[in-house]
Amino acid sequence: MTLIGPADRTVPVTVQTRTSLPPVAVCRIIVPIDLSLVFQGWGPFPGVRGARDQTGPWDAVGRSRKPDLTDGSTAVERLTEFTAPHSFAYEITGFTNALRHVVTGVRGEWTFTPDGAGTVVRWTYEFRPRPGRAFALRWIIGPLWRRYMLVGVVRAARAAERIAHEG
Repeated sequence: MTLIGPADRTVPVTVQTRTSLPPVAVCRIIVPIDLSLVFQGWGPFPGVRGARDQTGPWDAVGRSRKPDLTDGSTAVERLTEFTAPHSFAYEITGFTNALRHVVTGVRGEWTFTPDGAGTVVRWTYEFRPRPGRAFALRWIIGPLWRRYMLVGVVRAARAAERIAHEG
């Protein structure tokens, strides 16, 4: 069963950046990237030290893992879509930090769209708020989260370029 259905009201946040890499290269690198290279924390949001309990390579629907956050909290992440080299999506539930009071879960999606010789890398986070929490998500947490995401998507693109050039 999916976390978010057609009747659910969600709070989406989307960011994007560009890279000189073609979609096939950027997808190949970003999908399985070491999360600690991308999510180093920003403002009130923790970084990611890594992932544990991963059920296999992050390249097949149904795979899961538990991101290990720098504040000691965790969550459960499950890959729900994987269409290389175009996109992948996942759901995150079971937050043990303050987000557990605000959301029932999140659907994340990364897309890799051709842009000349490079790629537009777009990341969307779709929060499913708990009852009565949509206002806080839309006007307080969402704008802050957008900044965290922007830092993360840029770090992911720059890490992909660095990894591609190192061979």
